[in-house]
Amino acid sequence: MQTILITGSHGQLGNEMQQAAARFPAFRFIYTDVEELDICDKAALDAFVKANAVNVIVNCAAYTAVDKAEDDVELCYKINAEAVRNIGEVAHQNGLKVVHVSTDYVFDGTNYMPYSEDQAVSPNTVYGKSKLAGEQALMETCEQAVILRTAWLYSSFGNNFVKTMIKLGTERDSLNVIFDQIGSPTYAADLADAILKLLSHPVFVPGIYHFSDEGVCSWYDFTKTIHRIAGITCDVHPIETKDYPARTPRPHYSVLNKSKIKTTYGIVIPHWEESLERCMKILMHN
Repeated sequence: MQTILITGSHGQLGNEMQQAAARFPAFRFIYTDVEELDICDKAALDAFVKANAVNVIVNCAAYTAVDKAEDDVELCYKINAEAVRNIGEVAHQNGLKVVHVSTDYVFDGTNYMPYSEDQAVSPNTVYGKSKLAGEQALMETCEQAVILRTAWLYSSFGNNFVKTMIKLGTERDSLNVIFDQIGSPTYAADLADAILKLLSHPVFVPGIYHFSDEGVCSWYDFTKTIHRIAGITCDVHPIETKDYPARTPRPHYSVLNKSKIKTTYGIVIPHWEESLERCMKILMHN
């Protein structure tokens, strides 16, 4: 039986990994967050994987506060780049596989066609640059690694856009939401499922892969759909990015081409609206 170490288990994806685990009885899971294991401490990580006979590290830990990262550069790089190098080096030394989650923010968001894995990266935020540095560190140190870039992640756990729009929609009569940023909402439960299916595949094929739910929309469309499912009657008005001041630039286009993961690992990906309905059933029954 393979032992999978999940780091960042208190986050959206880490929590969804715990939910998904029951469907994959062939694996033994160990869940850690910073309290149990600090991945910034390489010696501690090495001792932990040896003591627990770990075969695979799934790194769900990340610094994701995009605006805050502009001031918190050192911590952002420590978690998103240096800790990932530690994981890569420890995995290489102990013969482990790694699945690491990255982001659409490694691109500049100026495309108009879905981004494929081999397209040039050009991050324009501290967050995006730190995540790219993590990708590069992992590829340099560990040949048995899969990097999964995702986008617009939400879940019934943690803080995210879906929960925020439900809250604001019930508190306010009207909302302004950006309509000129396009992407694919991704239910973290679908990403967790894809990671475990990938690890269950007979052949582990290292490399960079893209994963998000199928279909595309704007934040405005996403909000309208959230409100429709929740039965919220708030007036939602579309606005342009320039009318919504943000500390750091957001990608105008975040759509990822998922052909590679579908072809290599046979992963079937649901449409974002179906997944949103599944997530909101959980939220509305809580």
